[in-house]
Order: sequence, then C-alpha cells, then structure tokens
Amino acid sequence: QVQLVESGGGLVQPGGSLRLSCAVSETIFVFHAMEWYRQAPGKQRELVARITGGGSTNYADSVKGRFTISRDNGKNTVYLQMNSLKPEDTAVYYCKGALFGGPGYWGQGTQVTVSS
Repeated sequence: QVQLVESGGGLVQPGGSLRLSCAVSETIFVFHAMEWYRQAPGKQRELVARITGGGSTNYADSVKGRFTISRDNGKNTVYLQMNSLKPEDTAVYYCKGALFGGPGYWGQGTQVTVSS
C-alpha cells in the first residue's frame, strides 16, 4: 500500500511563506502526476497545483505567481512552496498521487492557517 505523508503546515501571517512536503513511500514514478489540493471549511476540495512525471506544471488561477510545485525524484517527495500567503489560502492541504483510470492515493492532509 502506497503511503503519502504531508508536512510543513502551520500558522503564518498574511504575506508570509510556507513550504509543504509530501513524502511518498514508494517510487514517485508509480504516479503519472502529483497534485496538491486544498479544502477550506464549508467548501469543496479544489486542485491547487499539479506536476507530471515529465515536470510540466499547472496551477489554479488563485495561486498563480505565488505557489510553486516541484518534485525531487531521488527523495520521492513533492513540494509546494507558498509565498505571499493570504487569509483565503487557509485550508487543509492534501497531496495526491494520480493514476490513470484509478482513484489515486491521498495523504492525510496538513492544516495551513493564514492569520494575523
């Protein structure tokens, strides 16, 4: 069973930065893409950023220019660098390993709170 473990969440002031990490228990190449989602209270889970095995990236419009997704294949880890954080970025952030034709694998989530 593949496991994904997120870390790096916490409380940060508006304008601050955080870097989330997602460690995968097996080779990261079992997934065709790695994704970060977030879910704020009372809202649906939304895709924030995506990176393919080839390194192509996509971002939600709300985070473009502020968030950067990257991967370290040697460490089987995916990162989400979040800069210029806003209160509306407050959410639980989830890492997902995407599989063709399957539901994929999810991490347990890490809380990010942006507040003064």
